[in-house]
Amino acid sequence: MSTLPTVFVSHGAPTMALQPGLAGPALADLGKRLPRPSAILMISPHWDTPEATVSTASTPDTIHDFYGFPAPLYAIRYPALGAPALAQRVAELLQGAGISCDLDAHRGLDHGAWSPLRFMYPAADIPVTQLSLQSHKPPSDQYRIGQALAPLARENILIIGSGSMTHNLSEFRGNPMNSPPEPYVLAFQQWFAEHLAQQDTDALLEYRSRAPHAVRAHPADDHLLPLYVAMGAGGDWKTASRVVDEVTYGMLAMDAYQFQ
Repeated sequence: MSTLPTVFVSHGAPTMALQPGLAGPALADLGKRLPRPSAILMISPHWDTPEATVSTASTPDTIHDFYGFPAPLYAIRYPALGAPALAQRVAELLQGAGISCDLDAHRGLDHGAWSPLRFMYPAADIPVTQLSLQSHKPPSDQYRIGQALAPLARENILIIGSGSMTHNLSEFRGNPMNSPPEPYVLAFQQWFAEHLAQQDTDALLEYRSRAPHAVRAHPADDHLLPLYVAMGAGGDWKTASRVVDEVTYGMLAMDAYQFQ
């Protein structure tokens, strides 16, 4: 069986489910182009735990982990089946690499998981489970987690890290969705695009001290960390194909990458 790519997506604001912009159609096209996986493993910053934890829920709930948004968002459900066997395999791989991993029998899918999946796989007919993030750990630790999970891509499992290429919500001031991009956002996007193209893992892991405007782009780097899980899980990837290049609200970069 051929090795599946791994993917990083920016899931944007919760309203992406209602206002997909350019990212929604691009993710829908990506879902059509990728070989059909037997199950999906999502990593989202909206499930943050001290140690890695994976959900064994057989019918994961759709979690609406946001407040004050339009009522139609709270009616959305993503009724995919869970993937308990995959969850056990994830725990096995992480523990085999010396990384502690707990199981959670009840955890559902937060909007970092179901929002992009609604575009990629709208029929919700592929089992999915979610692995928590440890935002207190640096990019190098996330990369190591991804490396431990790399065998899954050879087992027809699609690994998706879901976060945001930039994520400074203090700069969201009611901007229209189509506001012109802030210059610092464009510079940060470009730096990542160049270093991913060069496969410059050392620079990417040290982005916080080397990328332009890194701290402004990510006051906390939880929404960028899933990128490193996807990178590590991509094994000896040769290309990082940019699937989405969009900035919404002037400050929220929606980049998505496929590693293969």
